Amino acid sequence: FLSLSGNDNSEALPESIPSAPGTLPHFMEEPDDAYIIKSNPIVLRCKAMPAMQIFFKCNGEWVHQNEHVSEESMDETTGLKVREVFINVTRQQVEDFHGPEDYWCQCVAWSHLGTSKSRKASVRIAYLRKNFEQDPQGKEVPIEGMIVLHCRPPEGVPAAEVEWLKNEEPIDSNLDENIDTRADHNLIIRQARLSDSGNYTCMAANIVAKRRSMSATVVVYVNGGWSSWTEWSNCNARCGRGWQKRSRTCTNPAPLNGGAFCEGMSVQKITCTSLCPVDGSWEVWSEWSVCSPECEHLRVRECIAPPPRNGGKYCEGLSQESENCTEGLCIQDKKPLHEIKSQNIETASDIALYSGLGAAVIAVAVLVVGVTLYRRSQSEYGVDVIDSSALTGGFQTFNFKTVRQGNSLLLNSSMQPDLTVSRTYSGPICLQDPMDKELMTESSLFNPLSDIKVKVQSSFMVSLGVTERAEYHGKAHSGTFPHGNSRAFGTIQARNKATYIQNLSSISTRSELKTSAIFGHLGGRLVVPNTGVSLLIPHGAIPEESSWEISLSITQKESSLQPEGTDVLLGPEVTCGPSDLSVSTPFALTIPHCAEVNSEHWNIHLKKRTQQGKWEEVMSVEEETTSCYCLLDPYACHILLNSFGTYALIGEPISDCAVRQLKVAVFGCLSCNSLDYNLRVYCMDNTPCAFQDVVSDERLQGGQLLEEPKLLHFKGNTFSLQISVLDIPPFLWRIKPFTACQEVPFSRVWCSSQKPLHCAFSLERYTPATTQLSCKICVRQVKGHEQILQIQTSILENERETIAFFAHDDSNFPAQMGPKAFKIPYSIRQRICATFDTPNAKGKDWQMLAQKTCINRNLSYFATQSSPSAVILDLWEAQHQHDGDLDSLACALEEIGRTHSKISDITETEIEEPDFNYSRQNGL
Repeated sequence: FLSLSGNDNSEALPESIPSAPGTLPHFMEEPDDAYIIKSNPIVLRCKAMPAMQIFFKCNGEWVHQNEHVSEESMDETTGLKVREVFINVTRQQVEDFHGPEDYWCQCVAWSHLGTSKSRKASVRIAYLRKNFEQDPQGKEVPIEGMIVLHCRPPEGVPAAEVEWLKNEEPIDSNLDENIDTRADHNLIIRQARLSDSGNYTCMAANIVAKRRSMSATVVVYVNGGWSSWTEWSNCNARCGRGWQKRSRTCTNPAPLNGGAFCEGMSVQKITCTSLCPVDGSWEVWSEWSVCSPECEHLRVRECIAPPPRNGGKYCEGLSQESENCTEGLCIQDKKPLHEIKSQNIETASDIALYSGLGAAVIAVAVLVVGVTLYRRSQSEYGVDVIDSSALTGGFQTFNFKTVRQGNSLLLNSSMQPDLTVSRTYSGPICLQDPMDKELMTESSLFNPLSDIKVKVQSSFMVSLGVTERAEYHGKAHSGTFPHGNSRAFGTIQARNKATYIQNLSSISTRSELKTSAIFGHLGGRLVVPNTGVSLLIPHGAIPEESSWEISLSITQKESSLQPEGTDVLLGPEVTCGPSDLSVSTPFALTIPHCAEVNSEHWNIHLKKRTQQGKWEEVMSVEEETTSCYCLLDPYACHILLNSFGTYALIGEPISDCAVRQLKVAVFGCLSCNSLDYNLRVYCMDNTPCAFQDVVSDERLQGGQLLEEPKLLHFKGNTFSLQISVLDIPPFLWRIKPFTACQEVPFSRVWCSSQKPLHCAFSLERYTPATTQLSCKICVRQVKGHEQILQIQTSILENERETIAFFAHDDSNFPAQMGPKAFKIPYSIRQRICATFDTPNAKGKDWQMLAQKTCINRNLSYFATQSSPSAVILDLWEAQHQHDGDLDSLACALEEIGRTHSKISDITETEIEEPDFNYSRQNGL
C-alpha cells in the first residue's frame, strides 16, 4: 500500500495487482468547488473506476489517510472495482492556509498502469458585507426620458446576485421590454412613463445573506404644454376701435408631479375696428310725373343718400307721393271734381263743428267738478293711512279713507287730520350724496335769513328727510341753505308764497385721507386708516444709506377717470409717491374693490394717470405680462409695481351676471320736530373707504347706525333697485303716503362712480310717549338679490344701543418701519429665498413655492426677478397683512419638503404682534 506522511510528497506505486490489467483509473465524480458557510465544514468527494486507492492532496500536500472515508463497490456491467472517497474541510483549515491562491484539493486514483488526477476544487469561506458600495439615487425625470438607477452590491463570496424591487414588488424585466436590469446590476428604464414613478430598492443576495439598499424615489413629471389658441373673440366695440382676445390654457398636457408651468402668455389681445352702422337717408324728390287720366301726378325718392349700411336703419317715411294735378277741374261722372269735393267738405265740416262743441262742454264740466272736489279734499278732509305688513316684491300698498274731522274711524281720534298736504309726489326721490341735496327754490333762499319759518307742505319733502306738519322758528346758520345749484328736483306748490326747504343732510368736512413716512433700506408699510389701502416697501427696495419720504393718499374729490359705457370704477383712486422715484425691487400696492371676482363675468383693468392728466391702461388682471403683477382677492387687489403714481381699478362687465357688491347701511336720527324720525338708507360700494365716507357724514349729522350693514349682490342686468320700509307698527307710527317704497333706475346705481346712493324716509309717531321703533328695510334688485334689515331701536339717544361703526381702528399705526412691518422675520426670509432660488435638478423650486401660496398664473413675471422667492413672499406679506397666517405658509413649505421647521413656532421675541387689526366684515 502507498505510504503517506505529512512530509513525503512522492507518489509510490501500489503493492497490489490491479483488478483489470491495462486500464487507467477513470473519474466518475470529481470534487466540486465549495464554500464554507459560517463554521460548518464542507465535504469533498471523489469516485473512480477501476481504482486500487484514492487519496486527496490539498494545497500540494497529501491528506492523512485517517481523514479519508472510503467506500468500495463493483460495477455490475464491467466487473471493475469502483472506489469512492470523502474528506471534510473545516473553516479553521482554510483560515490557517496562507498561499498565493485559494485553498484547493485534488484527488489522485491508482491502478497498476499508473495514476489519474482529478480537477482542483477550491474551497473558500462565504460572506456578504452589509453596506452597498453604491446605493441607487432618487431622480426626477421628464416623461419619456431615460431613467438609470445605479447599484453596486456589497462585497461578498460568492458574488451577490442583484434583484430590483419597485414599491416592494420584484421587477421582472422579461415581462416589460421597457426595463433592463442586466447591465452591471443597474436598472434602466428606456422611456419613462407616469406609472414608473415609485420607490425603487436594490436587493443583493448570496448563499450567506441578503442585503437591501436605500430606497430611491423616482418621480416622472410632466412639464406643462399650451393648448391650441381659441378663436379670436368678437370685437368688444360695437362701433369704432376696440379689441379682440384669444386664450389658451396650460393643459396640453397640464403640469404634473411638479412639472414646470407653461412659459409665455395665456391671453393675447389685438386691436380691432368695427364698422359703425349707417342709417339710410332719402334723396331729393324727383320731378312730378305727367298728369294721369285720374287727375293725379306722382313723384318718388329712394333711400340712397346714403343707403343703410352695417345694420343701419332704413329711411322712415314714404318713397312715393301723389296729389291732384288739375286743382279740382278734373271731371268725374260728368261733374266737375271741385263740385263733388265741395259737397263732401260741407257735410264733414258740420259734423266736426258739432262734435267739437260737445267735447268742449264735457271738458269744461269735468274740469269744474275736478277743481271742486280737489279744493274740498284739501280744506275739509284728512288722509288716513292703513299700513299693510303683508307685502310682496318690496312695494307697500295704501288704502285711503276720506273722513270728516272728528270721525271715529280715524286711527287716532285725538289727533287732528293733516290739512297741510297740497300735493303728493309719487316718484322716487333718491340722493346720491349730501352734495347733491341742494334744492333750488325761490330767490329768497339764496341769502341766509335771520328769522325763518318753515312749513313743510308736500310728501316730496318726506323723501328728502324733511319733516311734515312741522312748524318752528330758528336762526339760520351758515351753510344751512344751498347756494348756486341750478338743478331743480321737482316743482313744489305751497299756500304760502315764502316756503323754504331746510336740507337736514349737511355736508361733512372730512379729514384728508393721506399718510406719509420716511423709509430706509429696511423697508416698511404705509396704511391709510380705515380704508383698506396700503403700501408695502420690501427690504432692499430703497438703496442703503438712503431715506425717502413716501406718501399714500386717496382722491376724495370726484375722480377724473370717467368709465366708458357700462364700465365701473371698482375702488378708490390711489396715489403713491413721489412719482419721480423708482425702486429696484417691486413694491406691493393694495387697493380694495367691490366686484364679485369671476373672470367669466368681469374683465378688470389697472389704469394709471399720466403727468398730462390722461389715463392709460397698465394691464388687464388676467393678462400675462412681465411689467407688473396683479393678484385679485375677493375684496382687494394686490399689485406689484416698480414705479409710483396714481392708479385705479376699472371693471368691464362681460355678461349680465357681473355682480357689483353693495353695502347697505341704515342710519337714523330725530328730526327738528320731536314727533318725526328720519331713516336714511345708503347703498355704497363694498369698500372700507366708501363706508368711512358715509360714517363721517352721519357723525356730523348726528346719525346713528341702526343695524349691522349687509351685502347686496347687484347684477349688471339693467334691472332697477327698490328700497322699501315694511312692518311699521300701525297704531304707533305712520309714514307719509307714496314714500314707503322708492325705486332707483339701474343706471344711477351701476354708474354712480364712488358716490353712495342715499334714500331718506320720514316716520311720524302719534304721541311723544312712543320711544321704540320696530320696522324692516327691504333693499332688493328687481329679479335679483334681496336683503332685509331688521330695525329695533330706541329713538332716545340715552337708551339707544350703540352699534360700532368700525370693529377695529388702525388709525394709530398708519406707518410701520423696519422688521416690525413684516410678518416673516428677515433671517427666516433669507433662508427661504436661499433654498428656493437655488436651482435643483429641475431648476425651478420657486415655482413650487408660488403654487403652494396660490400663485398659479403669470409666473413669467417672477422669472424676470433677481430673487423670485423674495417677490413671492412680498406678495404674501401684502395679502396677509391683517391675519399674518404663518401656519399656512409653514404647511406649504413642509408640503414641498424643503423645510421641517414650522415658522409659527418662532418665539414671540422674534415676531411681534401686529400693531393694527382689520375687520373686513365691518367694512374696514
